[in-house]
Amino acid sequence: MFELTPPSPRAGAREWASLAVLVLAVTLLAIDGTVLALAVPSLSATLDPTANQLLWIGDIYSFALAGLLITMGNLADRIGRKKLLMIGALGFGLASAIAAFAPTAEILIAARALLGVSGATLMPSTLSIIRHMFAVPKERTRAIAIWSAGAAGGAALGPLVGGVLLEHFWWGAVFLINIPVMLILVVTGLFLLPESKNPKPQSVDWLSSILSIAAIVPLVFAIKRVFGGGFDWVLLLAIVVGVLAGWLFIRRQKRLTVPMVDLELFAVPAFRGSVIAIGLAIFALSGLLFFFSQYLQLVRGLSPLQAGLMELPATVAMMIVILAVSVTVARLGMGGATGLGLIVASAGLGLLAFSEGLDGISWIVVSLLITGFGIGLATTVGMDAVVGSVPRSRAGAASAISETSYELGVALGIAVLGSLLTSLYRVQLPDLATVPEGMRGAVHESLAAGLEAIDGSDPALIEMIQHSFTGAMQITAVVAAVILLIAGIFAWRTIPREISVNEDTGTIEVVK
Repeated sequence: MFELTPPSPRAGAREWASLAVLVLAVTLLAIDGTVLALAVPSLSATLDPTANQLLWIGDIYSFALAGLLITMGNLADRIGRKKLLMIGALGFGLASAIAAFAPTAEILIAARALLGVSGATLMPSTLSIIRHMFAVPKERTRAIAIWSAGAAGGAALGPLVGGVLLEHFWWGAVFLINIPVMLILVVTGLFLLPESKNPKPQSVDWLSSILSIAAIVPLVFAIKRVFGGGFDWVLLLAIVVGVLAGWLFIRRQKRLTVPMVDLELFAVPAFRGSVIAIGLAIFALSGLLFFFSQYLQLVRGLSPLQAGLMELPATVAMMIVILAVSVTVARLGMGGATGLGLIVASAGLGLLAFSEGLDGISWIVVSLLITGFGIGLATTVGMDAVVGSVPRSRAGAASAISETSYELGVALGIAVLGSLLTSLYRVQLPDLATVPEGMRGAVHESLAAGLEAIDGSDPALIEMIQHSFTGAMQITAVVAAVILLIAGIFAWRTIPREISVNEDTGTIEVVK
């Protein structure tokens, strides 16, 4: 069932059918990263999470993914990418069932963490299998464009899927949808997907794995605590642990004959520039869109389904990228195409900041189209540059690094920009001295909690706190736009025009 299959010079029907299975997997993972955003209001009413718990519910999934992707990428290279993909799919379905029926915020956070662990076994396998199946560069670029559309489009489809489910079912339904999809993935994947792994596998370095997790999670926790106003010994301890673990991890990788993270890959401009650009792009986008769904429902008054439909233009734009990516890369090269995508997305977020203060929705739709197209172009070309800059034998490890950058971008975006938005919202709140104490605390906690506590009893106060949230969203969108602009300039100047790898010698050739 898991025999090794050598790649064909050109892809046939089986390869493209296998790609559909892989895209299904990555689309579902991306949907799971954003589908919960629309469920926040109903989830809050049922589980009554604190603002800090709400952030953890949103980003613990990405923390677990980011912390384990490098380990799972190396494990996939060793035991087989198809095999690990199947194991991860089964685990993902089980964790989804636990999340769907979670009775408390704490159990939901734990279930989301288990989803992240299972997702970490899926993500690097999908991209590295594509690297194995599509040996012809043009076909690989097209395949990765479709894969990227699934990843980016899935993130944008999450709110729509959530909206449809929440229109008819309780909030836990956004997780139950994972189970039938994962069953389809397992059944079709067993027969369609080829098996591949590193021909010279090494044992997994569990110490490096522990160090990587110990570096990532405490530092993200520290960032969240800074924006939450928690300046105490816990913050300092988290920083010390994270920095020390990160230093020990890097030092260990330099001393190992076969490191978990091949730091030499970062000497390749295409690899280094793409990884950083992808991380910054997703950082800016995910942190903003996590709260955009709340804006549409709690400020604009849309239903979950209407809010999901409002975000559909971003998905459509990401699909259109498939038609434009080859022409753009041919004219501008990898660096130019990645940089252009990020700069276009920056303009889209800038327009979104402006349009959030207007009464109509037409400019919001236009801004989402622009942003979706830019992010889709940047991530497609960036991912192609990552997997195209390493030999096939190291595809799992390289894919894991790029996916770690992606998931860290998601987690840090929600943590940093989400915390920034919360802080800005609280700063812009009106004087609440005359508001009853219980209601005052709820308003200060979050917009969702405030609206539930007020319950329509004070329309003037509702309008004021909605205005505070909108102002916070606009400033956060501008910050995200500036980050994307910087990332675009960096990518354009760093990533070379072309890159190729000699599979026999591992020699990398670049064209500026």
